[in-house]
Amino acid sequence: MPTITAFENSPDRGRGHARDMRVRWAFEEVGQPYDVRLLSFAAMKQPAHLALHPFGQIPTYEDGDLTLFESGAIVLHIAERHDGLLPKDANARARAIAWMFAALSTVEPPIVELSMAMMFERDRSWYAERLPGLQEHVRIRLGELSRRLGKADWLDGAFSAGDLMMVTVLRRLNSSGLLDEYPDIAAYVARGEARPAFRRAFDAQLAVFNAASRS
Repeated sequence: MPTITAFENSPDRGRGHARDMRVRWAFEEVGQPYDVRLLSFAAMKQPAHLALHPFGQIPTYEDGDLTLFESGAIVLHIAERHDGLLPKDANARARAIAWMFAALSTVEPPIVELSMAMMFERDRSWYAERLPGLQEHVRIRLGELSRRLGKADWLDGAFSAGDLMMVTVLRRLNSSGLLDEYPDIAAYVARGEARPAFRRAFDAQLAVFNAASRS
């Protein structure tokens, strides 16, 4: 059974933003059981974990003699090994993978930059001046994505690993108010969150946080 690593006490306070959420969701979509090894922040920087992830982060993936790091690479590996996340048609499959890269390389960076500023820079003298520019960078990407999505339920036909990755990226904006400006994108995220596989993954990650909070 594959084993992934996750936060022992997630800094997202159980909101499903930690990147093991993407991997858990992928496993749930394809019906693949998995084990989880929980790590403290200190353990993530120890040699044992650095041997799995050179940057000392989560998640990692271990299955037999294969070890992977980076959530996108792990989700792609799961999608390629199991039915349910990539289309059978070669061209559609390639497009779904392209959307995975778009989520991680094009859409996520400005969202993460905005999130980090809102979390850690509110008391800085430059915050009020910097915030509108960060928000505008996100709006540009949301506008482009909105035009591409249109009235479709998913990015390219049926739900795929591209949608899984994109929804997990966009969820970081749930508390920002920016999704309210793009009702089609907000509805797209809600469709992803309503999938039974998402709910199972979310509940599993939340249970870890709740257990850590009680200890």
